[in-house]
Amino acid sequence: MLTEQERRELDERARRGETVVPDGTGGKSLEAQEHLAEGRSRGGQTRREQLGTEGYQEMGRKGGLSTAEESGGERAQREGIEIDESKFRVQ
Repeated sequence: MLTEQERRELDERARRGETVVPDGTGGKSLEAQEHLAEGRSRGGQTRREQLGTEGYQEMGRKGGLSTAEESGGERAQREGIEIDESKFRVQ
């Protein structure tokens, strides 16, 4: 746990543009960087909880097929790859 003085010093450094929290890039204050880092670390975990493990895996398969020219769904359809989108929903 940081002392109040340490928090003030880190906040001042963050306001000068320095990243003071791992994964807090872009935050203009200590608090903003903490929130950014927390969101990045929980993002995938939250999505997995929403979709369920099978849905999360199917979403990854579909996303892995995407290219700059076409979406993963378009490519899967063109190549005849089965993507079970029914697994995307929480049951």
